[in-house]
Amino acid sequence: MNNTDKTKEIYLAGGCFWGTEKYLSLIPGVIRTDVGYANGHTTNPSYEDVCNKDTGHAETVHVVYNPAEIRLEYLLFLYYDVIDPISLNRQGGDIGTQYRTGIYYVDKSDEPIIFNSIKKLQESYKDTVVVEVLPLENYYPAEEYHQKYLDKNINGYCHIGQDKFIRARLAKDPLIKPS
Repeated sequence: MNNTDKTKEIYLAGGCFWGTEKYLSLIPGVIRTDVGYANGHTTNPSYEDVCNKDTGHAETVHVVYNPAEIRLEYLLFLYYDVIDPISLNRQGGDIGTQYRTGIYYVDKSDEPIIFNSIKKLQESYKDTVVVEVLPLENYYPAEEYHQKYLDKNINGYCHIGQDKFIRARLAKDPLIKPS
């Protein structure tokens, strides 16, 4: 890393976390991903709880990235490519509040970047963009069998097409100069 040794983190909800995690993990500059449940009103929920007990949690991907390799703006641009930002509580065939889209930040300085990206995204849609933007209130890692699910289950369910995974692997932030 050239000018910074720091990493940053963001939490992105994009429907079923299996495909969203796989997609985000492939992006150059993303160092680590894991899946879990964010911004609900119960402590340490299970997958069963999130699906059946109105916990208020969203299936979410915790993303740790190197801002010297990828800016938050570009990471969000790529995230928007695999969600339907005008679909409320639904992505693909998955329906329910746990499948809502959301951006949960831990660094207050990321807030204007996020809202600016939402504003720019809205310009492409007639209907209202419904991506939730909030500070991260809580996050509980999902059970081990959900972590890197599509790596463990090659033919596992995913609402994201293979073309998007290829695009993620090849993504290069246009404003970051190679070192």
